[in-house]
Amino acid sequence: MHDPEFHSHEQASAHSAAELQALLKYMADHTSHHAEELHELAHSAPEAAQVLLHDACDCLQSGVVKMEEALKLLKGE
Repeated sequence: MHDPEFHSHEQASAHSAAELQALLKYMADHTSHHAEELHELAHSAPEAAQVLLHDACDCLQSGVVKMEEALKLLKGE
């Protein structure tokens, strides 16, 4: 798990197509990693909370898929 003290969510902007693609790739990978961490964390929670946390993991992964689809469009694939 990464150190939240050094985790920044400053406003992102891209100044070129290449930078936009790089940022989207980073964000998709980063979000996927968070989903994996949340999935592991869910196993420590009571059953009712586990269900909700696993649903949240599914939502995060759905977002990752959409970011990856957008990235393909930007690359002209």
